[in-house]
Amino acid sequence: MARHIGRRKFLATLGGTAVAWPLAAGAQQSAMPVIGFLSSETPSGYAPFAAAFREGLSESGFVEGRNVVIEYRWAQGHNDRLPALAADLVRRQVAVIAAAGTPSSLAAKAATATIPIVFSTAADPVVEGLVASLARPGGNATGATNLGTELVQKQIEKLHEMVPKANVIAALVNPTDPALGGPATKQAQAAARALGLQMNIVQASTERDIEAAFASLARLGVGALVVLPNAFFISRREQIAALAIRHVVPAVYYQREFAAAGGLMGYGPSVPHNYRQIGIYAARILKGERPSDLPVQQSTKFELVINLNTARVLGLDVPFHLQQLADEVIE
Repeated sequence: MARHIGRRKFLATLGGTAVAWPLAAGAQQSAMPVIGFLSSETPSGYAPFAAAFREGLSESGFVEGRNVVIEYRWAQGHNDRLPALAADLVRRQVAVIAAAGTPSSLAAKAATATIPIVFSTAADPVVEGLVASLARPGGNATGATNLGTELVQKQIEKLHEMVPKANVIAALVNPTDPALGGPATKQAQAAARALGLQMNIVQASTERDIEAAFASLARLGVGALVVLPNAFFISRREQIAALAIRHVVPAVYYQREFAAAGGLMGYGPSVPHNYRQIGIYAARILKGERPSDLPVQQSTKFELVINLNTARVLGLDVPFHLQQLADEVIE
């Protein structure tokens, strides 16, 4: 295909969606579509999920640096930076914005009503106004949700089975993410009431806050902890898991990556699977499909992962039935 008509045909295929053409790139690279990857967190903390996104792209024929460019924007844990980062991607007229997490998804949606958005979120995308419905998204956004807040009850139930004598528990929530933290907190409080447990809410939105939150647990008499879904907590999973061990607080988390980082127990969906899915969706959009025609994908498989090494350090005997239920036991 001749270069002077290739660009015109590609733009037409995208239905008028503009593409950024890097000025510093060579002639071959200048014909590549550009995807903006927007995250509230850090490159290191989100490396496995960015890799899963690229895997989904490559499965559909798009390989970074070969026939697609990815412009990464990281807010480094500061959600207030997201609107400016999203606006920058819009100014660059990227072909697609891949939004990692709820705050990033909301920032991208607020920044553009025309550039296609593929999102991964633990929140309900209909409630948050990202899509009209899961089956028929409408508008310029679609993606994948694991509806993480709906799993909080199960996580607390599993935690209670692990440490049945802990009558006072706590939930760690990020106050800067009300779209996710608010519903998750309500679920946690309801689950604790149903089990006759006293619930405390501790908050953290910075590394220092996390240290302070754990330091407060002993003063509150907390015997166990549930870490509620949040992108910042994912990026700080090693710090959180280490603090739980240091303060001898059994904790349950919302995905296996926490247990792999030394956390006691994770129960939730496969987040990398969601990112792989939005990579596939981004590729389909680059090939000409519209986000309004792509149903929001929902997690259907949930996994229980138990770290027996951490249980031993905490002095816990993991109930046999939990070990039998576990999809993975880390020894």
